[in-house]
Amino acid sequence: MRAEVWADAARPRRYAYEFLWFGLKQGWACLFGGLMLALILGTWLIWPEDAVVSRYDFLVVGAVLIQAAMLALKLETWEEARVIFLFHVAGTVMELFKTAHGSWVYPEDSLLRIGAVPLFSGFMYAAVGSYIARVQRIFHIRVQAYPPLWTTWILAAAIYVNFFAHHWLPDVRIALFAATVLLFGRGWFYFTADRRRRSMPLLLGFGLVALFIWFAENLGTLGRAWSYPGQAGEWEMVSLSKLGAWFLLMIISVVLVSLVHRPEEEPSGGAGQ
Repeated sequence: MRAEVWADAARPRRYAYEFLWFGLKQGWACLFGGLMLALILGTWLIWPEDAVVSRYDFLVVGAVLIQAAMLALKLETWEEARVIFLFHVAGTVMELFKTAHGSWVYPEDSLLRIGAVPLFSGFMYAAVGSYIARVQRIFHIRVQAYPPLWTTWILAAAIYVNFFAHHWLPDVRIALFAATVLLFGRGWFYFTADRRRRSMPLLLGFGLVALFIWFAENLGTLGRAWSYPGQAGEWEMVSLSKLGAWFLLMIISVVLVSLVHRPEEEPSGGAGQ
C-alpha cells in the first residue's frame, strides 16, 4: 500500500500511521456505544417538544435496531450477544436500585420503562460489553500473567454487590481496588494496531477505557439522557470520582466477556515482533 510505504520512510511517520490505525480500530470496536451516543446527542439537539413519541422511547427503538443490525451484519456473534444481554440485565437492575436511592434521575417522560428507568438505559451497559467483546477480536488481544478465572469471578461478584451494599454497609471499594491490583497487577495484554505486536499493562488498559467511558458519560449527561444531583438546573461535568466506579465496572465487564472469550495466552516474545 502507498500509505505503508510512506509510513515506513521514517520512524515518526510509522508511529503516526500506527496510532491512526489504533484510533480507527478503537472507534470501530465501540461502534455500538458510538451510535448510542450519537442518538442521545442528536435527539437532544433536534427532538421536537410536541412529538407523538417520547425521545426516550425513540432511543429504545433505536438501540434495538442497532443491536439487530450488528447481529444481522455479523459484527457481533450470537454468543457475544447472549453475554451482552447479561450486561443489559445487570445494568438495568443497578439502574432500578440507584435511581430509587437518588444517585441519578431520568428527567424525561416515556412509556417504555420499568419504574423510573427507561429501557434504553440497559443498552448503555450493553454498549460497554459490546466494546469489550469486539475489541478483543479486532486487535487480536492476547494476555500474559492473567489471574485464574475463578478469582476474577469472585472479585467481579464482590464489586457488583458493593455497588448496592455500600448504601447500608461500609463502602469497601478501596479493598476492591487493592484486590484488583493484586490480581491483575502483573498482567499484560498484547495487541496489533497495524503490523507490530504491542503490549500494555492490564491495569493501564482498564484505566484508559474507564477514562473514555467517563468522557462519554459527560456527553450523555450533557444530552440529558440522565442527570446526577447538581446537574438538574445547569449542566456540569461529571465528578472525577466516577472514574473509580467505571474502573470497577470495567472489571465486571472483562469478567463477563471472559465467559465467551476466554483469555488466550500470548507466546513469549510477542511484543515488537
